[in-house]
Amino acid sequence: MSATPKQPTVRSSENETFSICLAEILRAEVNDIPSTSSGLGLEHIGYWLAAQNLALIPVHEPAGFQWAGWWIGRLDGGDGYVVMAGTPSGVAWVPEGVTCGSGAVIEGWVIAPPALSLRARGANQGAVEAIYRFADTGAPGEALKRARLISGVGMEGDRYALGKGHFQSEGRWGQALTLVEAEAIEMLASEHGVVMAPVDARRNVVTRGIDLNALMGERFRIGSVLCQGSRLAEPCAWLQKTTPKGMLRGLVHRGGLRADILEDGEIATGDVILPHASSSKRDRA
Repeated sequence: MSATPKQPTVRSSENETFSICLAEILRAEVNDIPSTSSGLGLEHIGYWLAAQNLALIPVHEPAGFQWAGWWIGRLDGGDGYVVMAGTPSGVAWVPEGVTCGSGAVIEGWVIAPPALSLRARGANQGAVEAIYRFADTGAPGEALKRARLISGVGMEGDRYALGKGHFQSEGRWGQALTLVEAEAIEMLASEHGVVMAPVDARRNVVTRGIDLNALMGERFRIGSVLCQGSRLAEPCAWLQKTTPKGMLRGLVHRGGLRADILEDGEIATGDVILPHASSSKRDRA
């Protein structure tokens, strides 16, 4: 799992120009981008971008950085962020009212897709094959026939609902519920020789017949319960410690989906999983 970039300390007027520059690059509405009224808000922007299969990457040495595409920079002597581009890079666009400065670039951010290829498998309906909950980090999984999902909290009795998750963070999107495809676990064995029980993936719901990657940023139902696909559940170094060697490589971009729960309700094995009829990217502003 990628780390959240360190948040630089800047004035609120500069915070707003970061979102304006990001909207300009993505051809998005500024109001669609999470609020940056308190701090730069890169954590929230980062999760919003993840739902678009994008990541916000800090530039290590911005003064000498070159990038043929668009990127966001802040110049010494300026009072806001600007859009940079080119090799060598220069200021390509300045938000209205911003003095961009004439010194060296002192901060830079690139927007890029972490998953370069998300192969569409075309399956838009599936079913729940198994349900697991984990009482604590490192605790063995408990197989369930039915489970209660609590809006904004998680699966009743699961570590994240109890505030005991390894990557627990208050208010963080996509930590309430995790899903993984049974086909991905089977592919891990057939294509990579890594045999792993579905419970060892430490996801709450094992699915069959649906492309979970296609639900990223979309609303969907598990049975009658409405959920929101927030970001990919990529495998990580922590999970690799408890699973067979080769799991990390084999499940890159197939590790499942992290979701939010939008309604209280109960799910059961065999429940149908379907995209929500009026599904759209959630406005996280």
